[in-house]
Order: sequence, then C-alpha cells, then structure tokens
Amino acid sequence: MNPLPPLREVIARHGLSASKALGQNFLFDEQLLDRIARVPSDLAGQKVLEVGPGPGGLTRALLRAGAEVVAIERDARCLPALAELADWAPGRLRVIEGDALKIDAAAELGGAGHIVANLPYNIGTALLVGWLTSEAWPPWWRSLTLMFQKEVAERIVAEPDTDAYGRLAVLAQWRSSARIAMSVHRSAFTPPPKVMSAVVHITPAEAPDGVRVETLERLTAAAFGQRRKMLRQSLKGVPDAVEAAERLGIDTARRAETVSVAEFVAVARALG
Repeated sequence: MNPLPPLREVIARHGLSASKALGQNFLFDEQLLDRIARVPSDLAGQKVLEVGPGPGGLTRALLRAGAEVVAIERDARCLPALAELADWAPGRLRVIEGDALKIDAAAELGGAGHIVANLPYNIGTALLVGWLTSEAWPPWWRSLTLMFQKEVAERIVAEPDTDAYGRLAVLAQWRSSARIAMSVHRSAFTPPPKVMSAVVHITPAEAPDGVRVETLERLTAAAFGQRRKMLRQSLKGVPDAVEAAERLGIDTARRAETVSVAEFVAVARALG
C-alpha cells in the first residue's frame, strides 16, 4: 500500500482542529496508535466499529492491522480526511456521518465484530453502558478496546471496597472481563486534556443464570445513588431488595461499595 501523508499534514490541509464541544482530542503518535490496534489481538479480516475517528489517526492503525472498519463520525469537517483513507484502503472503510448514540451499530457492522475507539469524552460512558447492558448475551461485539479518562478506566476495573468501585464496575464485570491495557499520557494528545487517559479492554464472559439486566441496573443505581448510606436505606426504593439481601446473609448495614459483584448478582437473581 502507498504510504500515507503524516496526520499533521492532513489536519493542516483540511483546516481541522479538535472541537471541545464534541469532546475531541487528536492522537498523532503512529506507534502508539498501532499499539492500541494490537490490543484486541489479530484484526486481519475482522470487522471493527470505530466511534469518533476524527481525522483518522486510529482508523489508519486499524486499516494497517488489516481490519474492515465501519467508522461513525458526527463532525462533518472530518469527512474529507476520512474519505482519503477510504480511497487508500478500497472496500475496507465505510464512514457513517451521525451520532453514535442514535445509530444501530450492530446493524451497520453487519455481524459480530470488535469495537475499538478513542471515544469522545462527553459520550464515552453512555456508549459503554449501552454496550454492556444488552439483554442478548453473548453480545454482538467480540471485544471492546476503548480510550477513557484514566479516572473512568479505573472505575470500570475497580475492586470492591475501593473509592473507584461503583455501578460501572458491576456492569462491566458481572458477565465480562475488564482490564486496563495501557495508560496514555496527556501529552500524547492535541490539544492535551487536563487528565491522563487509559485504554480499557473488555471481553464477554458467560452470563450468570437467572439474572435480568434491568434488575441489576435498577439495583446498582439505587445502591450507588446513595453510596454513603447503608443498604437498608439505599435499597428501599427497590421492592423486596432489602429482604432479598438479608435472606442471602448480606448485612444490610453495609454500604454499597463493600458489596461484591457476585453479591449484587445474587440479589438480582433473588429478585427475578
């Protein structure tokens, strides 16, 4: 394949700049981008969904890895730069202009695939929760490789009885495996964000029997919505939850942050 011009040159030629309103921060380091593209393992011939490609830094790395990419981009300014990439890798990049929160990504990808994205910070958590709370399991995605603010990444992989542990950790871990694949210094971005970032890798695991997603969501929302209160107080709004916890031998004088993922799953199962 013919070499691509440097990304900075492409951005300058198209007059692009990162939009704060869209939560954009551009990555230029090609070696770093290739490392991110290697996190899900070999992508050659694999379908990949990318959200918020911007001028296409990570998109380049995914195409170099041999992936077939569907990229969802809301910023029309970036479309000409992405069109050049589509010409560079004929038949392996399709760009959809639109809001990723409103697009049926599974239908657009047309089958099982990986999601790899330097997510816009302002919608990253909402997208993740949507991917994690599908009623159908295993999900349509084979893995998630996502860039977040480091604080959010730590919340996803957090263990019980830590400050970072909360609803996001339970949703990410009750039927998935989550790890931080790498940290990314703020200086790697243009413009540099105020915080450090990290890449999280999530793979689906076997779902516990007899647990409904909506029940677990309701339970964790109540418990961590008032995380400084004892369970007997925070779970009052979920019918029968306090009684179910007590039947399972869970001390309802405990706070939500001390309750393990397995214990939340057990209460959700008891509630049917």
